[in-house]
Amino acid sequence: MTKYKDKYITGSVKPTDINKEWLLIDANGALLGRIASKIARIIRGKHKTHYTPHMDCGDNVVVINADKIRLSGNKWDQKEYVRHSGYPGGRKVTVAKDLLETHPTRLIEKAVKGMLPKNKLGRAINKNLYVYSGETHKQTAQKPKLINLDDIK
Repeated sequence: MTKYKDKYITGSVKPTDINKEWLLIDANGALLGRIASKIARIIRGKHKTHYTPHMDCGDNVVVINADKIRLSGNKWDQKEYVRHSGYPGGRKVTVAKDLLETHPTRLIEKAVKGMLPKNKLGRAINKNLYVYSGETHKQTAQKPKLINLDDIK
């Protein structure tokens, strides 16, 4: 908001006004859907006061320990990830348990991507997410600060 003759008017955020931070999230023992919705909110920028729907004003998020994520109920055996090659009979189904064994980072990546807009902005915002299956990550030079997801609503 800017002040104009003793009145506050709302305005759109300029790209120069956006301050992107690097945040580190530990997914050890977290439920997949709950952590994914909070990550999607952070990289979209909805937790900031200067949120603008048509701009990338969110933060960069680094997620570690993606291989220690939890699913409730029987979702390890019942949750299916479906893809299609485009040819007749080309439907491929992968169960969450098998996806965790082969590519543990894709569980979080797919869950967060499904919560973002399905357009050019959503694809650009999705590039602000970095998921790693172990304790180490490649973004140590950016000095991400560790946050507790319980503090974010």
